[in-house]
Amino acid sequence: MTVPTSSQSTSPSSSPRTSPSTSPSSPSSSSTPSLDDVRVLVVDDLEQNRKLLHAVLEPRGFLVRSEESGEAALRALAQADVDVVLLDVLMPGLDGYETCAAIKGNPRTALLPVVMLTASGTQERLRALEVGADDFITKPFDQAELVARVRSLARVRRLHATVVEQAAALERWNSELESRVAAQVEDLERLSRLRRFLSPQIAGLIVESGDESFLESHRRDITTVFTDLRGFTAFAETAEPEETTWVLREYHAVLGELVFAYEGTLEHFAGDGLMVFFNDPPPCPDAPQRAVRMALDMRDRVDDLAAGWSRRGYDLGFGVGIAQGYATLGRVGFEGRWDYAAIGTVTNVAARLCAAASARQVLVSPRVRAGLDGRFVTRSLGPLELRGIARPLEVHEVLGLSDDTSTLQEAP
Repeated sequence: MTVPTSSQSTSPSSSPRTSPSTSPSSPSSSSTPSLDDVRVLVVDDLEQNRKLLHAVLEPRGFLVRSEESGEAALRALAQADVDVVLLDVLMPGLDGYETCAAIKGNPRTALLPVVMLTASGTQERLRALEVGADDFITKPFDQAELVARVRSLARVRRLHATVVEQAAALERWNSELESRVAAQVEDLERLSRLRRFLSPQIAGLIVESGDESFLESHRRDITTVFTDLRGFTAFAETAEPEETTWVLREYHAVLGELVFAYEGTLEHFAGDGLMVFFNDPPPCPDAPQRAVRMALDMRDRVDDLAAGWSRRGYDLGFGVGIAQGYATLGRVGFEGRWDYAAIGTVTNVAARLCAAASARQVLVSPRVRAGLDGRFVTRSLGPLELRGIARPLEVHEVLGLSDDTSTLQEAP
């Protein structure tokens, strides 16, 4: 179909299927901003009409491609991205309505703006809207109006593309954020598990490094500390449950703080009993000294608690046993409830030394005493028979710290 424009002159004898001689008006740089990357597909069966639309749009910065049929237009849209389609209505084969319906029926091009070039008839306009056309230009068209409509629809198309890109970017960002949150939650869960038996500092370092190989079964030379309260069983039998809970809460808070301060590994709390070991997972070259210093600080802190307990009529004392030796260490338990445990004779010896200790006594094995320097005052208690231990064990009591650090202090 011929596409006359309001800015061209026509001859009375001009055929309706020919394009009259015309020159398009020059673009106005002041009124129309350049959009030289807007891609326009012109679809018209008449070459002169296609050339006319090229002549109108290209000087204004549009990238124009043309096809002579609806079928060719659909093939072109399957291969290239376009911002706006200018579509003639009357064409052989697929007409403009059928071509528009096919464009709108394809999910890939459903939102592509289509401007239909129609006659002035209302029925043509209604049918164009029914098949999904976004706009229409009535022939003869005004060049400025055509350019403005194409530019407006291209802007909408670009805005929609931007929204789609932003939505995709947001989806990617959300996916990445979900992954990060999942990783952080996993780290927090790991940190929570590790903090059951490690100081917050050590647990944090392990989570940061991502190395949990220490949880696998292994052997290590460790120094083990057992503590409990003298007289607790009798106290728990006569005291109200609330009183027992209150005492344990105070006791656990004090001891737990010191375990983490000395960077010990907390194996377990069980009532008034506590087991801590040193030199695993983090290496501790001065494990015996650190264990004994922690025990002495615990004794001093529990002395303060015991004074308050005594005023309430609770007769409770604090005893400690410390031993050094090899143990098998690693994760034990089941899914959802894992613990970190040390298994070996050294833990039994520490427990038996603790059971043999009187109130305020810190009893240590020979290897622990040998690992102490001159800051510690000790005395020998001689060989002691310990329940569950085959042979008598040379036991030493740590009395405290001395200002003289030249030699290991042995009390008379």
